[in-house]
Order: sequence, then structure tokens, then C-alpha cells
Amino acid sequence: MVVGLVVTAFWAMLPAYVPNNAAVLAGGGRPIDGGRTWGDRRLLGDGKTWRGTAVGTLVGIVLAAGLNVAAAPVGTALGVSLPTFPPAGALGLAAGAMAGDIAASFLKRRSGRARGAAFPGLDQLDFVVGALVVAFLLAPGWAQATFTLGVLTVIVVVTPVLHVGTNIIAYLIGAKNEPW
Repeated sequence: MVVGLVVTAFWAMLPAYVPNNAAVLAGGGRPIDGGRTWGDRRLLGDGKTWRGTAVGTLVGIVLAAGLNVAAAPVGTALGVSLPTFPPAGALGLAAGAMAGDIAASFLKRRSGRARGAAFPGLDQLDFVVGALVVAFLLAPGWAQATFTLGVLTVIVVVTPVLHVGTNIIAYLIGAKNEPW
């Protein structure tokens, strides 16, 4: 039962987990804030670009479509009933993950942290909160059925570990300038 819960939580969050990584790999381009400042600090910084946001969101949506095709055979092989993603749910998870990360960047700039500076807690869960909020807004019935209390608990516990691990890998392969 616990394994099924973990598998379901991971599966349900994949369209939110992947967009930020895709955005880093596709990064560059015009910053969302256009270089604007608030006081003496940038609104977001050069790391939040239109291209990265668009690519990250698109990758999350395409991944959700692929997961829909694979849900039945993978679920049968694992003995778990895996969720599928309605279009609004896929969009909510992918775009919400990107929005959560952008909101965190805004908060980091307001707190005086430089681009790439660590902000424990916020760095690991910003995109999760954004993804879940937007998914619940765009596909409330599906989100409520999919993200049960058990699934949400697994997500909150497992995500920080996954986030740190993927950031370390991205740093080691040269895709990120810092390992957090």
C-alpha cells in the first residue's frame, strides 16, 4: 500500500517535476522581467525567461499526454491504479510549477538573495505549491480525486529529496551553476 501511494504521488507530480528542469536546459533568451527593478533589485532576474517558461510548460503537458498513454500498462505491471491527466490538469500542473518557481524568484529578490542563492524550503516546494494551486483551480474535481491527503503527504516529504538530488545532477553535468 505504501509503495502504491509513493508510485501514485510520483506519477501524479511528474508533469510538475519536469518543467523546471526542462526550463533550465532550454534557458536563455529574454528575461520575463525585461530587466525591470523594484527599488534597487531586479523583479525576477535573468534566470526566468520567456523561452524557459514556455518550453518547461510545454514539456510538462507533453509528458502528461505520454503518461496518459502509459498509465494502464504501467499501472497493471506495478499493480497500481495510476491517474491520467485531463488537459486542464496537465496545464495546471505544468504552468503552475513554472508560476510557483517564478513567484519564488520574486520572493528571493525581495529578500535580498542573489540569483542562485539558496532559500531552504522555498526552493524545494515553490513549484509544488504553484502546480497544486493551479491544478486545483483549473481541474478541481480531478485534482481532489488525485491528490488525496496520503498523496499530498508523500509529495511534501519526497519532493525536497528529489529536488536536491536533481539539482546536484544538473550541477555535475554543468546545467546549473550551483548545486541547490
